[in-house]
Amino acid sequence: MKKGIAIAGNTVLDILYPISGFPKPGELTNIVGDMSRSTGGCMCNDIMDLAALDRDLPLTALGRVGGDEAGDYMLDRLSAWPNIDLSQVKRGGTTSYTLVMADERSKQRSFYYCKGASADFCEADIDWDALDVDILHIGYILLLDALDAPDAQYGTKMARLLRTAQRRGIKTSVDVVTEAGERFQRIVTPALKYTDYCVINEAEAQATTGVALLDAAGNLRRENMRAALERMKALGVSTWAVIHCPQGGFGLDEAGNYVEVPGLKLPEGYIKGSVGAGDAFCSGVLYAAWKGLSLAEAIELGTAAAACSLSQPGATEGMRDYAAAMALYRSLR
Repeated sequence: MKKGIAIAGNTVLDILYPISGFPKPGELTNIVGDMSRSTGGCMCNDIMDLAALDRDLPLTALGRVGGDEAGDYMLDRLSAWPNIDLSQVKRGGTTSYTLVMADERSKQRSFYYCKGASADFCEADIDWDALDVDILHIGYILLLDALDAPDAQYGTKMARLLRTAQRRGIKTSVDVVTEAGERFQRIVTPALKYTDYCVINEAEAQATTGVALLDAAGNLRRENMRAALERMKALGVSTWAVIHCPQGGFGLDEAGNYVEVPGLKLPEGYIKGSVGAGDAFCSGVLYAAWKGLSLAEAIELGTAAAACSLSQPGATEGMRDYAAAMALYRSLR
């Protein structure tokens, strides 16, 4: 069972500013604390969360960082985990970065992204013959320009990459980014044909499937959740289709069984930041898939991992090992 998991995609330096609230256009808001920086993006967040969940889990990083000081910082942080193999990370250009504005009152955040080196990550960067893993997870679709590009045979270059992985006996998993716009069905849908595990939030699922999961006020339309999951499966997701949101985790397994796990009621003041909660949830589901757990157990672990992440301002600092994460879940349930 030692093969492990590869995490591919965006490798991003997050620069966090705590603010007193989001201003209206033309207005000013206050930065109320010191600027901090941390690793971010799908590759860094997911792989470091997985490394913390199980220090014996073999992990392979796939992506691009800049040949700059920010790239040095990213690789230094990743290399602190001995179970992460960095040999396939490419260097060059400018490291991708995100300015994260974190509202200290509402705990909501907004992101201002510079694509940098991650935009050029492509299938040619992967040494398939040296990649001996059980699962390949990649994200974020819509932020990886080279892989979001059209492909005459498969629809997108991402879809082609996922098909290559499946042909080599590797299970595939994808994540997408939340953005405004109409690109979801054009760029995300082709990838789902070659996806075994898809773990996305309610806004991303709505944009991808066309099933209304949020009303005009932003409230969850729980009654439509199963229909959205069934649409994800119809689009090609072969094994687990999962949607997560503050109200809970929802999924359909490989046999079409519907699973719903309520969200946790966190104590007042518990949430220190939400910048990495979605990636933490995804990491929990991936780890459960690798361990051969059921979808219900996977969503419980995803919920536990997200709760761990919410306990600290950075994306990965709050993660605990598998036993400790589940102990936290049971204490908050």
